[in-house]
Amino acid sequence: MSDVAAIEKLVQKQKELKQEIAKIIVGQDEVINQIVLSVFSGGHALLVGVPGLAKTLMVNTISQALGLNFKRIQFTPDLMPSDILGSEILDETRNFKFIKGPIFSNIILADEINRTPPKTQAALLEAMQEKSVTVAGHHYKLDLPFFVLATQNPIEQEGTYPLPEAQLDRFMFAIKLDYPSFEEEVQVVKATTSNSTITVNALFSAEEIIDYQNLIRKIPVTDNVIEYAVSLVSKTRPNNPLATDFVKNYLDWGAGPRASQSLILAAKTHAAINGKFSPDIEDVQAVAFGILRHRIVKNYKADAEGITEEDIIQKLF
Repeated sequence: MSDVAAIEKLVQKQKELKQEIAKIIVGQDEVINQIVLSVFSGGHALLVGVPGLAKTLMVNTISQALGLNFKRIQFTPDLMPSDILGSEILDETRNFKFIKGPIFSNIILADEINRTPPKTQAALLEAMQEKSVTVAGHHYKLDLPFFVLATQNPIEQEGTYPLPEAQLDRFMFAIKLDYPSFEEEVQVVKATTSNSTITVNALFSAEEIIDYQNLIRKIPVTDNVIEYAVSLVSKTRPNNPLATDFVKNYLDWGAGPRASQSLILAAKTHAAINGKFSPDIEDVQAVAFGILRHRIVKNYKADAEGITEEDIIQKLF
């Protein structure tokens, strides 16, 4: 199949994917869009939303529709790295045997990731970046495609350990979930308080998803689009010559080079699923909020004046 035909097929299949997800999940189109972008870009996503917004159900539904293995890890203060990665045990022949942990799956839901201490959070770092884990000096490759979807509750900060910037930077997207609209909530209540069962069909195989990830990396990007993405990221850094007074006033810290890479990769995916063969500046802007939101650090002045990350990113355009 030619690359052009493959992109046309991807456009069709991602429409079918959204229809499958919509059987279970009402609304939340923008959230699902960003998760789909993340999967086909080969990145990870952080979902930020209050409890009860169907974050777990959404991830489970998406993994079923993608035809991938799914494991959920509930992060708690007493969770140990070995509970995620696995551990070595002595078998009956007195030899060490490695028992794989839940990280050995295609889609990992790291539920309430900020409830666990930094030592356990760090267990995910190598897996997210290198797609491999090291246990007791042995190196194990993870199954591909590998994708971490972490959830975080923004309101209850008792007994939580905020994710360090280095860990946040590993997430391609930070996605905000909001309450459903009145009409959507009525639909949710109707659907979930009856005894109807709905099956979600698997539309992809793991190999297909890897092929689409490779196809997206082959998409050409013009220099002016790359320069636009890099200048957008440079403008978030208060000590950069490109930074405006607004950024210098309200930001302590800006995004790093990984943000520029993510902007271009996600823009390529955004272009591909919309049937375009090369991304333009609009594609970069379409993905910028999810990619920059968690990579910029506001100062006290911004908090005092009620300036949000979205306000700052909007000003960069």
